[in-house]
Amino acid sequence: MNELVPHEVIENKIFLIRGHNVMMDKDLATLYGVPTKVLNQTVQRNLKRFPEDFMFQTTADEAIVLEKLSPRLRSQFVTSKRGGARYLPYLFTEQGVAMLSSVLNSNRAIQVNIIIMRTFVKLREILSTHKELAHKLKELEGKIEKHDGEIQAIFEAIRQLMAPPPEPPKPKIGFHP
Repeated sequence: MNELVPHEVIENKIFLIRGHNVMMDKDLATLYGVPTKVLNQTVQRNLKRFPEDFMFQTTADEAIVLEKLSPRLRSQFVTSKRGGARYLPYLFTEQGVAMLSSVLNSNRAIQVNIIIMRTFVKLREILSTHKELAHKLKELEGKIEKHDGEIQAIFEAIRQLMAPPPEPPKPKIGFHP
């Protein structure tokens, strides 16, 4: 089943927008083997299943950013030749992708959905590991800063020990009244 769509392909189609890991409707449609229009129509017919934390439409600015991140997209989804706004992509969070499996009921959609869910889990595990490493690194930096102060004090003490002792004042030669 993993040969259907490699995890790496799916990982490259997951973006971080508005604090959510999301996939674009166009990418999901390609993976499921349906036209984007059909996917969006199916979602619109089942809109109660897709609250805003499952699916949302991009803004024009987000669409431009996505275009830069994903060069296969055309800028025509932002504006048309007549100057009016055209189709802005829908983005699906992990929960939205899971909900898609209930409205798209083909064998391919089910198999691809399983792979996508596993990829989301894998990414979450990687992010969790990075957060743990970042926390440990911060702790280590704190310890090093504490040790830096102690090491500086040791070096200062060594410098004082290495400094030649001050010479005693020499007695004045000659007659003193």
